[in-house]
Parts: sequence; C-alpha cells; structure tokens
Amino acid sequence: ACAALPAKSGVGEPWLSRAMSGTVLSGTPIAVDVWNLRRLENARLFFLSHMHADHTVGLSSTWSRPVYCSPLTARLLHHRLQVSKCWIRPLEVGQSHVVDEVTVTLIDANHCPGSVMFLFEGTFGTILYTGDFRYTSAMQDEPALRGRHIDYLYLDNTHCYPQRALPSREVATRQAVDLIRAHPHHYVVIGLYTLGKEALLVDLAREFHTWVVVSLWRLEQMRLLELPDVFTSEEGTGRIRVVEVSDVRRDTLITWNMLHPTIAIIPTGRPMKVTHPGMHLIPYSDHSSFTELREFVKWLKPCSVIPILKDEMCQVYFQEFLSSAPQALPELKGSEPALESGQQRRRKRRQKPKSVWKGILPGSVPRGVVFESPEKNTEKPEAPTGAEAPEHSSEPALSSKEGCTGHRDEKEEVSGAQERRARAAPVSNENLVSGFAEKYLLTPLNVLRQNS
Repeated sequence: ACAALPAKSGVGEPWLSRAMSGTVLSGTPIAVDVWNLRRLENARLFFLSHMHADHTVGLSSTWSRPVYCSPLTARLLHHRLQVSKCWIRPLEVGQSHVVDEVTVTLIDANHCPGSVMFLFEGTFGTILYTGDFRYTSAMQDEPALRGRHIDYLYLDNTHCYPQRALPSREVATRQAVDLIRAHPHHYVVIGLYTLGKEALLVDLAREFHTWVVVSLWRLEQMRLLELPDVFTSEEGTGRIRVVEVSDVRRDTLITWNMLHPTIAIIPTGRPMKVTHPGMHLIPYSDHSSFTELREFVKWLKPCSVIPILKDEMCQVYFQEFLSSAPQALPELKGSEPALESGQQRRRKRRQKPKSVWKGILPGSVPRGVVFESPEKNTEKPEAPTGAEAPEHSSEPALSSKEGCTGHRDEKEEVSGAQERRARAAPVSNENLVSGFAEKYLLTPLNVLRQNS
C-alpha cells in the first residue's frame, strides 16, 4: 500500500507527501531513507530499506555516496534509478556487518521484494529501524532479534489506528479468490503501484491457472526479481491484467465493461473512494496492522518507540510494553553525536589512559567499532581484540573504482600533513590530554603559535 507510482507517470497520491519516510538517527552518523545532502551535514552512512518512491526521494543517477541495502534492492536501485554500481554496497540479509564504525544487521521486513529492517549497534546503544514492515509471529524466531535488548525502536506506524483492523495477507488473498470466483465470466483488472503485491499475483495465477498480463517494464522487473514464470506482456493471453492504481477509475471501468464484463480489484489497507460498482477494495496490506504493531512491541519490549511518520504519534499505545529507559545513552534531540560534558573531560584527564571499550554501558556492549565524531578524529581507532561479533563481515574503505571518486581521499591527505607537522613540533607529554590525544598527537595552542 505504501508503494510508489512510476516516475514517468507524473501522477501523485495525496498521501505520498505525508508518508515521506526517512530520518537521521539521533546521536549517530546514520541516515536511513533520506537523501537530501543539504540537510544531512552530520550523516555519513546512508542506508536504503527498500525501493518505494517515498523512501528514495532525492536519490538519482547523480548520487555519489555509498548506499547500503539488501542485494535485491541493490539490483532495483541500479536498474530503476541508474545509481552507479560503484556507489551501491549490498549487504547480505541475516548477517552482521561492520560498516565504518557501526555494526548493522539486515532483517527481512516482509514488506516488498528486497525490503529490510536495520539493527544498528554501537556506543549509542542498540537501535532497530523497521522501515516499512509487516509483522508476523515468525519474526520472533529471528536470531538477530531473539533476546535482544532494544534501546530505540523506530517503528512503521502507517496503520497505527485502533479503528483500522486489517486481516492477514493470507485471509485477504482468499477474499480476492472468492471475489473472482463469484464473477466467472469477468476479466479481472488489478490496480498496483510499481513494487509490491507480487505474491498476490502469483497466488491468483496459480489458483486460476492463468497468465497475468503486465506491461513491458513491469515484466522486466518481474524477471529481475526472479519471480515464478506466470507473467506475460502479450495482451489477451490471460484473464488477469495489472494496471496502475491511477488507471482504476469510473470512466475506465465503463470503457472496459463496454468491451467485456470486467471487475477491478485494488489491494490496499488504506481507505479509498469506490466510484463504480465493479471496483472492489481488498484489505491486502504490506504494512503491519494495529494489532500486529502492539504484538510486536509487546514481544520486543524496547526502551523507547519513535514513530517513523512524524505527524502520526502513536507512543501512547505502547507505553505499557516498554522496558525501563537506558541510563547513559546520548539524548535523542538532534542528529549530531552526543558530546562529553566539561566535567567528564576533566575527570578523564586525571585518569590513566584506558581501553575505549571500558566506557560502554554494562549489559549493552556494542558489537561494532566504537563511534567517534568525524570532527574529533580523521583516523579510525583500532578494533580491540577479543570483542569481535560472530558472523561479522567488515566493509572495506572506499576505493577508487571505475566511475567513482572517493570523497575521503582529500581529507585523509590533509590529516596526514597535519600529523607530520604535529610530530615535528616539540610537544611536552604533560601538555597532552590522556586517551586518544596521545594516539593522535594533539598539539597545544601555545606550541602551534610558536611554530606557525
């Protein structure tokens, strides 16, 4: 239901601007489903949950930053938006990956082909970003979520309304089958957006032993998704035909019925106006129902729920299921990483240097690399031994692949020059701040003035 119209159609939906999804996760360098670089000064890790248009606004062939997503979304991203392959970083679903300074695990979101949830771990705590998802009880068997303490849950609140009851997709599919069976001499037109509901089409094709007629571009996409061979672009070869949702109108239904008795089905969980007796809404949704959202939060027991759709607040429905709030995590007020207070810095100066892992919350040890703000360091801290997470795959640094230009090369060159000057400066040990300062040779202001 939260899919998108083709870019070429020029047709919009009134809910699309409201449903614009994506955010920079507070206290982290992570941006999910948001691509406006002018408003993302503090973001440097970009993740795409799936290929619906309200999640790709601003993402085009001119994009020149690494994009992390599932392998299937990676294929669609290059095919549909022509984003260069050298900027696309597919990550295997179900495995943990160390991306720069954050550990991320991709989990099947059960929404549309290629859609995933992101589990982020670091010194900022543990964050689960659901993106668009449809909860099922089978998610409780997901190894990455079972027994996991979640500090912040970014939740898909599309259907977070107690009055909006939705059946499971299996029940909705049976409703569609019964409707078609009740019209044995009618052609069937199904209105869909560009991506999603493919499983419904396959089920109907197998139930009625018919081809599903689609447009050429949609047929190409079905093959890219490696779906069962039940689709064709040859007109008149099948009883079921797929059109754009915007094509299911009163005037088109009148025209279709003048040629042959026809019914139209729109599978959606959203309320829509029915303008013709042959137009039928089936409550088939790829978003979690209100009941499913409650069940999901009750099982997960996060410390905090943050609705992804900002104008639809729903935390009140989950208060009874929340765990106690985390004690020492950064305050989620802005997209900038949390900074230490002056009192904490003075206390650290009096202490001996120690491992960067000792400052992490007890019982919430991150599985990734320690996050440090890019303003503080231009080099990555070394990963401590003996603290590796199982099944991690470390992402390599940006390389100069064909057609790509690394954005960090210039910064690293400047950093190297600064470090060489710092080593040449006569720095006294007593002027150095303990901890990272010794490693990166921060030069006191008076020494800089003497050598400037």
